[in-house]
Amino acid sequence: MAVISIRLNEEEEKMLAFLEKQFAKDKSSLIKYSLNELYENYIDNKLIEEFEAKEKETGPKFLGAKEILADI
Repeated sequence: MAVISIRLNEEEEKMLAFLEKQFAKDKSSLIKYSLNELYENYIDNKLIEEFEAKEKETGPKFLGAKEILADI
């Protein structure tokens, strides 16, 4: 397990203290949560970009009501 030291300026320290109270979590847990959220956002954006690129190549596919109801 890695131990990381982070230097925070006064404003960042206040933000972290505020979030600590709001979420009733320790600083380490908040930083880990933020790291996970950033990584998840990165993965989501990458998937969206890939989907949009694919849609741009093939064009959107529209289904009629009969096709939708047939899948149910």
